[in-house]
Amino acid sequence: MSPPRSASRPWLIDLVLLAALWGASFLFMRVGAAEFGPLPVAALRVGIAALVLVPLVLLRGQGEDLRRHWRVTGGVGMLNSGLPFALFSFALLTIPTGLAAVINATVPMFGALVAWAVFGDRPDGSRALGLMVGFAGVALLASGTTGLHTGAGDWPTLWAVLACLGACLCYGLSASAARRWLQPVPPLVNAAGSQIGATALLVLPAALTWPGQMPGLRAWLALVALGVACTGLAYILFFRLIARAGPAKALTVTFLVPVFAVFYGWVFLGERVTAWMLGCALVIVCGVALSSGLVRLPRWRGAA
Repeated sequence: MSPPRSASRPWLIDLVLLAALWGASFLFMRVGAAEFGPLPVAALRVGIAALVLVPLVLLRGQGEDLRRHWRVTGGVGMLNSGLPFALFSFALLTIPTGLAAVINATVPMFGALVAWAVFGDRPDGSRALGLMVGFAGVALLASGTTGLHTGAGDWPTLWAVLACLGACLCYGLSASAARRWLQPVPPLVNAAGSQIGATALLVLPAALTWPGQMPGLRAWLALVALGVACTGLAYILFFRLIARAGPAKALTVTFLVPVFAVFYGWVFLGERVTAWMLGCALVIVCGVALSSGLVRLPRWRGAA
């Protein structure tokens, strides 16, 4: 007797919950950055996540693995967490949370591009088309974002979009670095070590840019939620999702994150969603689906 359909796919619950958490991270970064500034927000996020993950590593008896691999996990963590979190926090001072999340959906495209450049993993025709479609969607989105946020002019918006793209490039580089150096490292050790490395990278810049006036309770609560739920718990869910469903299905979380981020921004921050944003988001999603290999175009066969 086969198990019920709902019981045979518990990964769907993890997928939706992970998307909800990562979608909320843009909201919490926006709230925190308004009072703390970008660098303190990023530093506190990874520092709190490290405090959540390291005890779990020790409880599982993986402390020796963490000690042995701290250099490589910490180095990758600077690319995978430290720099991108700081860049997104900077961008969210200017652009809406939903827009940042839509750009974040291009991460699989950057991963494919870096894999091509670093490993010679040449994309086939379908994936190459996806790269072109996805980046065209980003260009269209960037060209139509002026004025989406009150007080945002052309240059601040452009810099914010470029910061988001820089964060996505960091994710793509870290994915290739993980592929090369982190294969033998247990996932939880990788997560904890990366947060420690990111904290080491950001602690001094955060201290130098710490706000002169103590932020309010709302900003502190946002950062606690960001570190504990959207980073610490999210990493655990992500690795469990990979174990249960495989990397390909885990990758589909990319499509759901912007949905939650746009919804949170609309409900809690009053951010408006334009038809242009939705149209460009659809183009980007199509590009991501093709470039990541989740969707493949049928091969054309000439007549015999």
